[in-house]
Amino acid sequence: MHFFCAGLSMIEIITGTPDERIIRLLQTTYPITVFDISEKLRLSRSTIMRILKKFQTKGIVRLEPLPDKTYVRLLRHDFKFIGDKRRQKFIKHHSKDKKQESKDYEGMMYS
Repeated sequence: MHFFCAGLSMIEIITGTPDERIIRLLQTTYPITVFDISEKLRLSRSTIMRILKKFQTKGIVRLEPLPDKTYVRLLRHDFKFIGDKRRQKFIKHHSKDKKQESKDYEGMMYS
């Protein structure tokens, strides 16, 4: 699961996920269809629909089906985008290694 929603408190969306990409697109674009989202984010229609149905169940979006397309309306705007804990740990660990390398390096070796 990529988000947390408790009552009417802020909805936490993990950055770097398809959920975040969809929410950010919905925040800036309306009207928009499921097809448009799929095309802009280069994700399959089935992936988009799965996420949007999950959002609809949580009251985040409303799907408005027409005979030839389905529009998506963002209902909530109280999002908090948070980093993935594992990704943050990796980035911190990875950047620490680079700093260590630069401290040990004394310049070009000549023989």
